[in-house]
Amino acid sequence: MDKIKITGVRATGFHGVLPEERTGGQSFVVDCELFLNLTPAIKSDDLAKTIDYAEVSLIIREAIEGPALNLIEALAGRIADAIIKRYRRVQRVVVTVHKPEAPIPVDFLDVSVVIERKR
Repeated sequence: MDKIKITGVRATGFHGVLPEERTGGQSFVVDCELFLNLTPAIKSDDLAKTIDYAEVSLIIREAIEGPALNLIEALAGRIADAIIKRYRRVQRVVVTVHKPEAPIPVDFLDVSVVIERKR
């Protein structure tokens, strides 16, 4: 299975369980892997035979900026479900949501959730 990978889509969202997360907002970063057969696109060199990664990036951004959720697990699910629904060619999608500004009381580099959906 072939793969299209989009890394580091960043937008501001208001997701979280704490009141300050819902009012102040914070950055969320999303990585997305789309698994599909790219042979038709390779043979035809035609965008219509693949997935437009610019469109996928907009779906990701809209989900981040959309209605607030408590959990990044729910945000990852929202993104994966939207992609699977929109693109029939995608057989599997892996979405990673990073929350680099999570309110954690220790020094940390990143917190992320990875989910996978299959057709």
